[in-house]
Amino acid sequence: MLKKIQRESINEFNIRVRKGRCVPGRIVLKPKNWTEELIFLVAHLMFDGEIQTHSCIYHNRNKVLINQVAKLMMNVFRLQPYKWLNKETGVHRISYHYVELADYMKRKAQDLKKYIKTATLPEKEIFLKSFFADEGCAYKRGNKRLVRGFQNNLEILNLVQKLLKDFEIESKIDEKYKEIIISRKSNLIKFRDKINFSKGIYINPNRKNSIWKQKLEKREILNQIINSYKN
Repeated sequence: MLKKIQRESINEFNIRVRKGRCVPGRIVLKPKNWTEELIFLVAHLMFDGEIQTHSCIYHNRNKVLINQVAKLMMNVFRLQPYKWLNKETGVHRISYHYVELADYMKRKAQDLKKYIKTATLPEKEIFLKSFFADEGCAYKRGNKRLVRGFQNNLEILNLVQKLLKDFEIESKIDEKYKEIIISRKSNLIKFRDKINFSKGIYINPNRKNSIWKQKLEKREILNQIINSYKN
């Protein structure tokens, strides 16, 4: 959802680091086994993040998500981020400029797409919650009540759809608009009860196409949508 803003922010702001080198004396940790924290980090870098040749970067308007990623990067890798805020768009950016980290994260991102298919339900929940926190929204217009998730990579959308089925949540993929759609009251209730949006994740009420016009949690909007059904 933030890809256009990401490209613009990268053009506007170029952190000068010694590419190809780590901070002197710094050894980047490389966990071998999957943990819930590592799944969270790799998933968010796959969605509203970037894994470049020399850097790992995460963008989001929501400070809660930015702080969560930064905290877990410290817990798992013992690394502090470079921080930047685009005052015009309100998008926060944290970045880690380590070749070893970037190489490791590239491999783990590919591995995660395979691993998560047979992972435990709590691990699948973390992956899905990360996806919908970064790429998802609750939507109501007229009689339409939906949870939508946007992603240009159809492989990811198909993976998300498969994982949702593991929670008995039906969905459909719109290949034209590159989105996954959850509809019908029963599916929306299952999504709320089994996955849901992360706490503290708010919509941007200042967007031109926003129908809410106020600062609301995505979780709250989802509840309102479900409660709007007459039966």
